[in-house]
Amino acid sequence: MTKSSRRLLGLLIFGALAGVWFYLASLLWRTSVPGNLKLPKVDMSALVGAGELHQAQHFTLISDLFALCGLFLPIIVLAVYAKYGHRFISESAAGPIGTGMLLAMLGLAIVWISMAVPGLAQLWWYRKHGIVSTGYVSWIFGSWLGLIPVFEQICLTILIVMGFARLLRDRWWLAAVPVFVGVLTLFVFITPYEIPLQQIYGHPQLKAAEGRIAKREGVAKIPMRVENVGTMTSAPNAFTTGLGPSRRVVLWDTILDGRFSESQLEVVVAHELGHQKHNHLWKDIGWYGLFVLPIAFFIARWTRRRGGMAVPLAVPLFLFLWFALQTAITPLNNAYSRRLEAEADWTALQATNDPQAAKSLFVNFVSTTSEDPNPPAWDVMLFGTHPSEEQRIAMVEAWQAQNGG
Repeated sequence: MTKSSRRLLGLLIFGALAGVWFYLASLLWRTSVPGNLKLPKVDMSALVGAGELHQAQHFTLISDLFALCGLFLPIIVLAVYAKYGHRFISESAAGPIGTGMLLAMLGLAIVWISMAVPGLAQLWWYRKHGIVSTGYVSWIFGSWLGLIPVFEQICLTILIVMGFARLLRDRWWLAAVPVFVGVLTLFVFITPYEIPLQQIYGHPQLKAAEGRIAKREGVAKIPMRVENVGTMTSAPNAFTTGLGPSRRVVLWDTILDGRFSESQLEVVVAHELGHQKHNHLWKDIGWYGLFVLPIAFFIARWTRRRGGMAVPLAVPLFLFLWFALQTAITPLNNAYSRRLEAEADWTALQATNDPQAAKSLFVNFVSTTSEDPNPPAWDVMLFGTHPSEEQRIAMVEAWQAQNGG
């Protein structure tokens, strides 16, 4: 086969794989929210008051400035580490893979040190507004201890990548990507067993509603549990986690402290069950797999200039590329997340048939979180994993219009 024939064959194979990739992405992108749904304009100042709206906008703006540091400062630090981190190699006698792990942990430790000041500043801002009650010393020790699972994850990543690189050289990504997806699936499955949860008490109406809503949404009854976070934050939250037998709907105790009515809590539960109804956790895993594949391929190509991932010299560059590329696709990941959250909202409206409860819930979120209900576009792009409260209220009103008010 001539060189031009091989090149043509390679282009055909690449085109076919790209076609399959975009087809799978389009399947994951689809939701049950009507595509022609028109969201009406919502006057948030009339719902929450002009003063509270201004305060939420101010709080979110300052919070976003700290969040921007958290998003881009690690990339800057890791870029410097990618250039100079190899100088630490001669100080280790742990073997190639062990040295790679040490370099990875050192890089993360440097990132943590660089993030301490903006992290403490953000803590001050949250404490000032009563969102968080954690002390500064506790935050420092807690965030340092919180690095332990991150160290474990990055060490496992380096072990997988360098292990396959020593066997497959630059084609390590072919074997590593399925392992990454498998590890994530295992992590999602076991997460509910690692969270200190307790049975939900004091809300018999909510427990009864959970079973009724689960039946209405067509999902097997999923255990509902409470996580105690009230000593650390006043922010309300709920989430669903787990796969198969490990599935749970988890409510923070802060959402059960009396600030939300039983009907509002039913909307929250219906939303979380909606995630399970539409297999959103499985879709998240699939979405991750679609993007980790080209990211790993790109990293394999770029780290060849450092000798490839079989040698520890490439680990600092790997860290930089790994975090930089995932940061680069943040806007797309957030857009995807907002679609899934909107689908869970729509499903909750269908299941509860209580638009007034849903609307009052989203208005209440503005008061209890101090978040801007209609943030600017750049905020949505970089940090918007959920539709804004204004968009969620607009969806409620659109749903009412479709269902006769």
